Amino acid sequence: MSLELRLPDGPHRLRTPAALDVPNGPITSRIVYAAAHVVADPLRENGPGAPAAVDWDTTLAFRRHLWSLGLGVADAMDTAQRGMGLDWPATRELITRSGAEARAVGGRLACGVGTDQLALADPTLHDIIGAYREQLAVVEDAGARPILMASRAMAAVAKGPEDYLQVYGEVIDAAGQPVILHWLGEMFDPALAGYWGHTDLDDATNTVLDLIRENAPRIDGIKVSLLDADREIALRRALPEGVRLYTGDDFNYPDLIRGDEAGHSNALLGIFDPIAAVAAAALRALDAGDTARYDALMEPTLPLARHLFAAPTYHYKTGVVFVAWLSGHQSHFTMVAGAQSGRSVPHLTELFRLADAAGVLPDPELAAHRMRRFLHLAGVDA
Repeated sequence: MSLELRLPDGPHRLRTPAALDVPNGPITSRIVYAAAHVVADPLRENGPGAPAAVDWDTTLAFRRHLWSLGLGVADAMDTAQRGMGLDWPATRELITRSGAEARAVGGRLACGVGTDQLALADPTLHDIIGAYREQLAVVEDAGARPILMASRAMAAVAKGPEDYLQVYGEVIDAAGQPVILHWLGEMFDPALAGYWGHTDLDDATNTVLDLIRENAPRIDGIKVSLLDADREIALRRALPEGVRLYTGDDFNYPDLIRGDEAGHSNALLGIFDPIAAVAAAALRALDAGDTARYDALMEPTLPLARHLFAAPTYHYKTGVVFVAWLSGHQSHFTMVAGAQSGRSVPHLTELFRLADAAGVLPDPELAAHRMRRFLHLAGVDA
């Protein structure tokens, strides 16, 4: 099969991806979670507003793939279309099923705890605490570490930082283990504008630090997705000893994970879904102290990540699933809520080029075949 395609903006020949190290256990120098996507059932209703219909076998097979590379899995997060197509009943089943798989293979698993089951038009803080606690019980019953997700209800109801401190304090107290906090910027979800009770990020950071310092023994770390490397580093350096910073910065992750003389970030990243094998090989190089190989593997993934997470950033899930399809992790390009329509043909064509350049397409013949099929449906003879 020819590896050369006639793309709308010119010819492209796929490269042969570089050989990667064979996994031999978990990553050791950093704690790393790949936020994983869900695979829709293409033969069931998955249109906008419909309950999510998930292909459980393929969804769980992808999680086993991530664990086999030595990565942890962060499940039921925004990469899984949480609150953007994946409803609470499907999320609850995902958490339960992923927990069973993690126990079977000994994989590291953390899962999102949110408030998206709330059906009330005007929830109170008491309602929000109850919703968090209900989901916390599901996650802990599954044997996963809880990630206290940013809550749209909280952003809508809270009158100031003291409400965040109250709600989070009560939920943290209810947890049976240290939790991971979750700070998701409004570029990922516009409904989260003004989170922590402030529109000014410096003031919001002070509230986060107040919460962490007051509850440090019960906090494993905080995931920060603000796409601002300098702000993340400043927060990382201000954290109490023993509290980790998990980067969620899909624009600057290589430098943040590598770190500096004052420390490094761990990772909880959506981009680690499509670049999992390359990222795992880079992190093994970091385990061995080989920063040159780490850089050589990780740096080519940055143009892919920055394009995949380009504005409107919340549509990045479409690109994640597109790469999964090109890579052979699923047999179709269908998403829950019909989210495959979230990116244009030109955007996905450039994504194909960048995925190839990053070395994340393991089977170039399959990728070329599927890209031709995709472009044919768009009226392009590739």
